[in-house]
Formats: sequence, structure tokens, C-alpha cells
Amino acid sequence: MKKEFVMRGQTASGQTEVLEFGGKQKETKGMAYRMTEFKLFGSTSLGNNNLELYATITAGKTAVTPTDPNFNNIGLIGTAHYNSSISHNITLDTAIVNDTFLITQNIILMVIDVDGGAPVNWQCRFEAVKMTDAEEAATNYKQFAIFDE
Repeated sequence: MKKEFVMRGQTASGQTEVLEFGGKQKETKGMAYRMTEFKLFGSTSLGNNNLELYATITAGKTAVTPTDPNFNNIGLIGTAHYNSSISHNITLDTAIVNDTFLITQNIILMVIDVDGGAPVNWQCRFEAVKMTDAEEAATNYKQFAIFDE
């Protein structure tokens, strides 16, 4: 099994994607995944206009609105923001990732393009983590409890 891998895609503004971490029980037993990177990038008219992109990833039951994240939400794993202003010649690319959160179940990504409503390109990097039986039980219970809220 690869120690590190990337998931990437393009999602319509205001929509969600489910990032699947399920699989055959035999293949994922004793494994969890840690998010280590979260990046956004525009999809249309690059170099011609201003971009303001937001995204969130959660282990909760419903998506977290990217323009209104609440860091008290224990299911919130990551937020990302990309802002590019052609007229002011600046680019801001920030992300906050809870890299201690061990992922054992599917998670939800949501993106928003504030200015144009165009699809948003995203990329997440994950690292595989081996767990003991006790860690696996505690992690699975924690993620189930978050999802069941």
C-alpha cells in the first residue's frame, strides 16, 4: 500500500463531493488516513479576472459551508481559500488542515467560487497511518459519533 496519495478533482461551485475512504474490510483493517495538504485553483478565465475560492472538508453528516466555517465543529478537517486579484497583482493561497484527525470513513468536500460561480479545482494529499486494534476501535467510534450527530 502506498504511504502517501493524492485525490483531486473539479467540483461545481456550491456543490459537494464524497471522498471515499471505504473499501473492503480486509484491505483497510488497521489503516487510517491523515490529510496533509489541501489546495484550490480556479478553472476558468485564469489570468483575466479575480478569483475567490473557498472549500471545506468534514467527517460530519452534512457539508460545512466554506464561507462560514466553525472551528468548534469537531468534524471539520480542513478549510482552504484561494484569492487572486489581477488588478492588485496579489495571490493568497491558504489552508488550515487538522493533520491529527485520523480518517477511517468517507468525508465530504464542499467548494464555492464567490465571484463567478465557476467549478473549482481541488487537490488533497493524504498519508496512510497504521493503527493498533485499540486505536482503530477508538478512531472508528470517534468518526461514527461525529457522523451520527
